[in-house]
Amino acid sequence: MTRQSANPPDPSAPPTPEQASFGYRDVPAAEKAGLVRHVFESVAPRYDLMNDLMSGGVHRLWKNALVDVLNPRPGERFLDVAGGTGDIAFRIVRRQGDQPDVTVCDINPAMLEVGRDRAADRGLLKGLTWTTGDAEALPFPDRWFDGHTIAFGLRNVTDIDQALREAYRVLKPGGRFYCLEFSKVTSASLGRIYDAYSSRALPLMGRLVARDADSYRYLHESIRRFPSQRELARRMRAAGFANVGWRDMTLGVVALHSGWRV
Repeated sequence: MTRQSANPPDPSAPPTPEQASFGYRDVPAAEKAGLVRHVFESVAPRYDLMNDLMSGGVHRLWKNALVDVLNPRPGERFLDVAGGTGDIAFRIVRRQGDQPDVTVCDINPAMLEVGRDRAADRGLLKGLTWTTGDAEALPFPDRWFDGHTIAFGLRNVTDIDQALREAYRVLKPGGRFYCLEFSKVTSASLGRIYDAYSSRALPLMGRLVARDADSYRYLHESIRRFPSQRELARRMRAAGFANVGWRDMTLGVVALHSGWRV
């Protein structure tokens, strides 16, 4: 990956047709998946450590909040997309008790390998399935899952709208969709501080801890170009979801979007 220009484009500007955003760059859509795969192959061994360092551990509270509203019950069937290291899946499995049923689907085998190792270390072997797959072409039947979660993964897909349509397709009628993602800060003063932190500190921590500054520079830039809370809700409705809404957390640093399949 190459260092980005000091004068990036307008982060709110969508990519042109046949292109996809990769940080501040617009790249041919066919190339984005490979570029993202390279990012996560690089950071997989230290991904969870970096999450703790970048958020001061607050990401754990955000993820707990997602699983709280998901309210998984024993025997329900859940899909966690882009969840390779297992953070969301482990929480769901524990909530389901003696009847867990969670499939983790991630496009990156390196992330899934980390997740499997973490599951084994925690003794979480029952009810977990690990599948290599693309959020835009999920390898599962129609109307199969009671719940679909995706945490900090939607901004990495090439076609967000297609990923939302796939989420809708694989949910049963009445199934619920939850997306936890970095979003638009609702406080102007905090927004300035957060932007300065993420643009400078994330690449520095990436270089020192993960030995990869460019991947964490991409993280900052992908956050800046991700749709606003209102725009993502609109696109969820366009994909078919009903009862769409969102909850800002940490003044909009992240937002938890939800919707139901009718």
